[in-house]
This record gives sequence, structure tokens and C-alpha cells, in this order.
Amino acid sequence: MLKVEIHKESGFCFGVVNAIKNAEKELANDKDLYCLGDIVHNSQEVARLQKKGLRTINHEELKTMQNKKVLLRAHGEPPSTYEMAQLNAIQIIDATCPVVLQLQRKIRKYYSEANGNATQIVIFGKNGHAEVNGLVGQTDGTAIVIESKSDLKQLDFNRPVCLFSQTTMSVNDFQEIVKEIQTCINPDVDFKYFDTICRQVANRIPDIREFASRHDLILFVAGEKSSNGKVLFAECKKANPNTLLISTPDNINPEWLVHAESVGICGATSTPKWLMEEVAQTIQAICS
Repeated sequence: MLKVEIHKESGFCFGVVNAIKNAEKELANDKDLYCLGDIVHNSQEVARLQKKGLRTINHEELKTMQNKKVLLRAHGEPPSTYEMAQLNAIQIIDATCPVVLQLQRKIRKYYSEANGNATQIVIFGKNGHAEVNGLVGQTDGTAIVIESKSDLKQLDFNRPVCLFSQTTMSVNDFQEIVKEIQTCINPDVDFKYFDTICRQVANRIPDIREFASRHDLILFVAGEKSSNGKVLFAECKKANPNTLLISTPDNINPEWLVHAESVGICGATSTPKWLMEEVAQTIQAICS
């Protein structure tokens, strides 16, 4: 009989749980609620909340709104968003993750101090990612975003560097970036770096590797937009090459299950537990 196990530690992180609780609380009292961007990088969860009345808007739409209630998701927003909301008499429901909020304040502090000494504020993260946009906004758009070592050519290694990281990046990749800057930078120039990666993601990696190694087949459930989903999926794949990425139960190919005796189901910090449970039910239905 096929054994199916859901990884206990997978599912929403604190920041996402907090944002969704805020949304559900507001929707229980008032159906007129908007969210700036997808509340979570998972289309199934977004659709569930839309049925409750949550409407997703973009920044261009925000500019045209007046006297509305808008939720800011866990990723955070740049100062310009708050200024726009105040200008348009928009009530903000701020669900920015506390870890992201702390990072924003730290970057803002170092940016203010760097104005007089030509320090380059550098953010290791995904260009265009919602969290990164919010972080760059703390520097009035002047921060340099790097995604890999090849992007380091943007830096002037004869000027001071202050390095931060998007909260959902790989710790190992961040350490590699640090080593590369240390190798390239003028030894007389100041280099500060801060490991600002959220341990709710990073601490899952050893556990998810062990989980993946215990099963014949791993189905990793994540939305296409999920940054940490890409990181965690890659770690699963390293531990078990027979790891497949799916976004819904409909993606499951029955042929995958033919030679498997055990299937593990895990997901990103943006993957709802109920979706992983639906994947498990679908597998059991196929094999019954």
C-alpha cells in the first residue's frame, strides 16, 4: 500500500499567517477590502480569499483610489506607498512581516548614515520582487540589487559597501556573495554585511532535506511566483532527485506513482496546508 506523508513543517510562515488573519478579520466586518498585490504567492489561496471579497489591486490602481481600505501584505512596501495612501485618504491595514519591517528600518538607518561617505547599499535579492522593491524604497531607489556573483560588476570596489539580503534568499548563496566581495574589494575600504535571511525559511532546509530523502517520490507544492518555493524545491531536489514541482492536484500524473512505495508532500512558506492535504487526497484517490 502506498504511504503518503505531508511534511509537518511545510506551510505558511508567521508573516503570511498574520497577513491572512488580518484579511479575514477585516472581511468578516467589511467586504470593501483591497490588497496591494497578491496577498501570498499562491493563486489557490488568493482565489479562496477573493471568494470572501478580497480584491487585488496594483500600484497604478492605488493612485486612482480614494477613501478605501487597503491591506499591505507581508512583503512590505516602500515609503512612497504610505505617502500615496495618506494623500488619497486610504486606510492602511499594515500586515508587513515583522522580520521584513525590521530589515526595512535597518536599511533606512544605514542609508541615512551613508549619505555623507559614498557607501553603496547593496541588496542580495530578486530584482522586481515585492519585498526587494520595498527595501530599495528605503534608499530612495539608490540601492544596488544583485541576484548572483555576475551582478557584482555593478559595484565600485574602491568605495564602501553595506550588504543586506532579501529575507527569503539562500544562506549559502549569501555567504558566497560575501566571500566574493571580500576577495574583490580594496582592503582599505570598509565592507559591512548583514545576514538578514529569515530563519523560518532557512531553518526548514535541513529538515526538508531529511524528509525528502525518506521517500521514493517528493511532490513539492508551490506557486510559480514563490521565491522561497524555488529555494526549498532546489534543496529537496538535491536530497532526492525524484522531486517534482506542482502547483495544484490537477498537475499530478498517475504514472509518477506506479513505482513509488512512499510519497512525500511538502511546500513553500506561501503554500497553504489545505492545498497539500488536497494533493494527498488526490494521490490516495488515484491509488485506491
